[in-house]
Amino acid sequence: SPGTMDFRILHRFGPTNQGYKNFFGFDQASMRMGFDFGLARNLMIGVGRSTYKKEVDAFFKYAPLMQSTGTGSFPFTVAIVGGITMNTMPWADTSIHNYFTTRLAYYYQVILGRKFTEGFSLQLSPTMVHNNFVPLSSQPNDIFALGVGGRLKLTKRMAITWDYSHLFNGIEKDVNFDPLSLGIDIETGGHVFQLHFSNSTGMNERAFITETTGRWDKVDVRFGFNLSRVFQLKKSGHK
Repeated sequence: SPGTMDFRILHRFGPTNQGYKNFFGFDQASMRMGFDFGLARNLMIGVGRSTYKKEVDAFFKYAPLMQSTGTGSFPFTVAIVGGITMNTMPWADTSIHNYFTTRLAYYYQVILGRKFTEGFSLQLSPTMVHNNFVPLSSQPNDIFALGVGGRLKLTKRMAITWDYSHLFNGIEKDVNFDPLSLGIDIETGGHVFQLHFSNSTGMNERAFITETTGRWDKVDVRFGFNLSRVFQLKKSGHK
């Protein structure tokens, strides 16, 4: 909503299939801290910082069409997203000239979402990720994917959520895989807790679309939880 800030802390632990020696992944953890700001009813921006590759990211989201009923109604929402990520890890090879632009990647996304009933929502997310630098000439700079996500409310404060992305290119056999996450959202009034399992470590679009290395069929998945808290920074002006 306009004038609000959504403060998010995202956690992702290590692989569960390492057993008790790694306490089923709890001995490892990566996190992302994000701040999303509502500028208008259909416009928002966000920034974040991840421990995975020490990435900084920023994005904007604009919805030119929003689902509505009545006169001039529209059956679903269309949102356009553009984002940038920056890897701040030390240079792997300092003996060569390293360009700042090699740290950058971009993603572009169109979200098509519809709330079918009070308890069921679904969205499609065609996405392109562009990496300015790839380690091997055989790897493409542009990765194309189609995301599918949804939410099914179980009670007034609890819902099942899922998110899957199919990669059309850039898949290396036995190296990276399509990301899939399954979870439960719990609303407590002031906060939203998200408990989930995922085969991805990274928590921004570049990371989880292009660098998911876990396999669900090998139980190479990670438990995670997110915390969301919305703050009212500016009064909306509506009575």
